[in-house]
Amino acid sequence: SNDYLLKNIGKPEFLWFHVKDFPGSHVIIAENQDKISEDLIEFAAKLTFKNSKAKNNGKGEVIYTSVKYVKKPKGAPPGLVTVQKFKTIFVSL
Repeated sequence: SNDYLLKNIGKPEFLWFHVKDFPGSHVIIAENQDKISEDLIEFAAKLTFKNSKAKNNGKGEVIYTSVKYVKKPKGAPPGLVTVQKFKTIFVSL
């Protein structure tokens, strides 16, 4: 689940991805950010989009940020998080 991935896999320096304004998978690149290429960021964004409710749109926005900027509010339903300081990448399938 998304919550397990964030809590047990995510480290502050890893990158976290999610489709903007749609339910779907959270994706984490388990690598220090200074070692992540633009190609890998694009691949992760497309993977995130393909595993979201937005995939039938064919294109959309994926947000990404350091895991340290993703917070789970106390008592929030599964998968719901708040995000600060994110960037956006536009993808199409």
